[in-house]
Amino acid sequence: MKKKIAALIMAGVMVFSMAACGNGGAAGNGGESEPAASGSSDVKIGVILVGDENEGYTAAHMDGIRKGAEELGIPADNIIWKYSVKEDESCYEAAVDLVDQGCDAIFSNSYGHQSFTQQAAQDYPDVKFVAMTGDTAADSGLKNFSNAFTNIYEARYVSGVVAGMKIAELVSAGALGSENYDADGNVRIGYVGAFPYAEVVSGYTAFYLGVKSVYQNVSMEVIYTNSWFDIAAEGEAANSLMADGCVVIGQHADSTGAPTAVEAALSSGKVAYSVGYNVDMLNVAPNAALTSATNNWGVYYKYAFECVKGGWAPDTNWSEGFNKDAVAITTLGPSVADGTADKVAEVEAAIRDGSLHVFDTSKFTVGGKMMDSYVLSDGYECISDGYFHESEHRSAPYFDLRIDGITELTAE
Repeated sequence: MKKKIAALIMAGVMVFSMAACGNGGAAGNGGESEPAASGSSDVKIGVILVGDENEGYTAAHMDGIRKGAEELGIPADNIIWKYSVKEDESCYEAAVDLVDQGCDAIFSNSYGHQSFTQQAAQDYPDVKFVAMTGDTAADSGLKNFSNAFTNIYEARYVSGVVAGMKIAELVSAGALGSENYDADGNVRIGYVGAFPYAEVVSGYTAFYLGVKSVYQNVSMEVIYTNSWFDIAAEGEAANSLMADGCVVIGQHADSTGAPTAVEAALSSGKVAYSVGYNVDMLNVAPNAALTSATNNWGVYYKYAFECVKGGWAPDTNWSEGFNKDAVAITTLGPSVADGTADKVAEVEAAIRDGSLHVFDTSKFTVGGKMMDSYVLSDGYECISDGYFHESEHRSAPYFDLRIDGITELTAE
């Protein structure tokens, strides 16, 4: 009888583990199970990072990994780090070394790592691999290879709301000069982007729509630096945008270059404010920084590590947002407009309950026309029920529409 009861309990635990790790994300396709339950002290995690703790994006991942491991009792010594791994064959070599060191699961954190991570997954089927921000896992046919990202576009929208509140305050106070308006009377804003990938396009579009939800008459210039992390290039891009009269500079780039440049401009008397990414920028822009859109990677890593402990593969695609506290904005700076905190709470609640969709197709046009259909190469229809369904089909962003009101430039 005791054996029978024990067997029933074990079966229940296994079913729960499969449910938890097979349906963890909105874009999830459940990973196949593998019967290899491990204790916390036995699990070994390998991490392949595009940067190190000095680069905001990677620092956020590192923080999330440590938090997830700590919450599950995985010893710090069981995490093996590979820092500043290039997006080339070096990634595959790093993965092989981590396999040789006995890692049960290996995570890479940059899109450019994906093909090499996938190759390692194919060559080492007994090890679980996750390519963060990737988009090929579902089509790979590999049971041990997954993708994951967050709905960071939600946080970018909210950070745009913060910027829109500030713009409305500046306009009301008569604080803007003629140089801050374009020929059509729109307030100029700017955005420092890394690359013209869908991930960046989705993010800057969400930011722009967030601004417009508060203050309608804005136009935005985007400058690409063609690098995820380049302090000098990001600072130069911000300066170029401010020279064009942009009063708020957002970013999808990983350094403090843009906020630092905006703080210097504000100190010199220019009307200029910053919205950052990944980390709180108040330490480098105490007066100019309004907030930053950020990921809470600990939510995903805790989930993924739980899967690894239970012997199950994480979802093929995982992506969550405010509904699971996987995204957020950082502390509001002292320069935000009055009422911003209340407005942020209102917007975040609307995103959580589904009454607000970031890419509501009634809020933007492409070539002067409202979009009612957008089909991906695999046949997936992105637009239904009046909005573009970002990160529901797969975790990595695929919104790459160039909407009206935004102009893309490239840093010289």
